[in-house]
Amino acid sequence: MYMDHEPTGYIHSFTTASAYDGPGLRTVVWTAGCQLRCQYCHNPDTWHLKCGRRVSVADMVARVAQYGPFMRATGGGVTVSGGEPLVQAPFVMGLLRGCKELGLHTALDTNGALGERLGDEDLRAIDLVLLDIKSWDPATHRAVTGADVAPVLRFARRLAELGRPAWVRFVLVPGLTDDPANLAGLAGFVAGLGNVERVEVLPFHQMGRPKWAELGLDYALRDAAPAGAPDLARAAAAFRAHGLPVAA
Repeated sequence: MYMDHEPTGYIHSFTTASAYDGPGLRTVVWTAGCQLRCQYCHNPDTWHLKCGRRVSVADMVARVAQYGPFMRATGGGVTVSGGEPLVQAPFVMGLLRGCKELGLHTALDTNGALGERLGDEDLRAIDLVLLDIKSWDPATHRAVTGADVAPVLRFARRLAELGRPAWVRFVLVPGLTDDPANLAGLAGFVAGLGNVERVEVLPFHQMGRPKWAELGLDYALRDAAPAGAPDLARAAAAFRAHGLPVAA
């Protein structure tokens, strides 16, 4: 039971009626803390645990439960996002298991790099993984995130081996992640997994720029152009060429 020796965690914010974080309308719990430093991050105010407020699993499950009827009626559920939720893996799994006990569909939005923190039984308790793969090319992934892509790809393969449903999310940044070879490599990898229900191509935007300024951080992409419709169409075509359903 999730109530036994329950861990506490740090929550940045809480959203209801989201249509962008899994099937149906979702309640989204945004955790604090992230080990990556993505150039295009639009929530740098979630990087550290101190950016959140401390809560118990029981308190968060009770808050989510208030919206249970609404989520069930819309075919939705609860999504835990961040930050990076697996920075706080014990707390997040307690929360997700508690929501499963309420009969809610559960989703985890993760960059996958800390996937080894979850056991196979943990993954079986999650209905859907929204896996954010920043790049296929190792050099580009390190440039974008400051970290190696190998743990992310290992996690993706593990989800496939366990037959766990996944959606892959990819942020398209003109001049950074849009190289045709990068797109083709990622599309071929994802198509070979067999468990990916859809790919979401997300356009880079500048909505996070003010947060970087407020936090006194150097924003490397301050002059980068947002991804436009033609950019998205080209990226979507690369994934569709491998037989993948794309939401762009």
